[in-house]
Amino acid sequence: MRFNGFTYATVLALLITSMSACGNPTANSGPAPSATDEAVNPAVENIMTRTSIRQYQPDRSISRDTVDLLLHAAMSAPTAVNKQPWAFVVIDSRESLDSLAEVLPYARMLRHAPLAIVTCGDLGKALEGEAREFWIQDVSAATENLLLAAHALGLGAVWTGVYPSTERTKAVQERLGMPANIIPLAVVPVGYPAHEGEPKDKYKADNIHFGRW
Repeated sequence: MRFNGFTYATVLALLITSMSACGNPTANSGPAPSATDEAVNPAVENIMTRTSIRQYQPDRSISRDTVDLLLHAAMSAPTAVNKQPWAFVVIDSRESLDSLAEVLPYARMLRHAPLAIVTCGDLGKALEGEAREFWIQDVSAATENLLLAAHALGLGAVWTGVYPSTERTKAVQERLGMPANIIPLAVVPVGYPAHEGEPKDKYKADNIHFGRW
């Protein structure tokens, strides 16, 4: 199986290699593993050290091959009944990024990012009836995959929510010329980090219940 010149095995190998590479600027930050652990699985470490990055190195672009890897990772997410009700808008021109920032003032980091990926639901591919809303879970899973892949590749990214805000959803749809059946879930600015991120330790035992509540 090939994806835009990449074999599936190559995509996986590149991501795994990147996750275990020492060059990741944020890979060693955050809470340290338990002293009893002999080794930390690189995939788990990538999850535990990912954090939101809102400042990016100026004038450093992201290659199209890297963008392809991010999108392969996003579309490897789980999806209800394998409907894959997602679509992605890749924005890499300065004019378009600044234009999107105009209608999303809370996403001012777009003015400094070299790239943004808008993760969307395609209602034309979604399940029918009450199950249609599962597109939200599917696209959310794809968005998280995108964030984890960015971190693994030494990039920084941040999830900026659009849906379910009616105002934000309409603004992005209009600015990007989306048809009515395409619902933007999130805008994800991406760039090479201008600083090391400090992941938060969000684990709380009080949130866990075994067996039943």
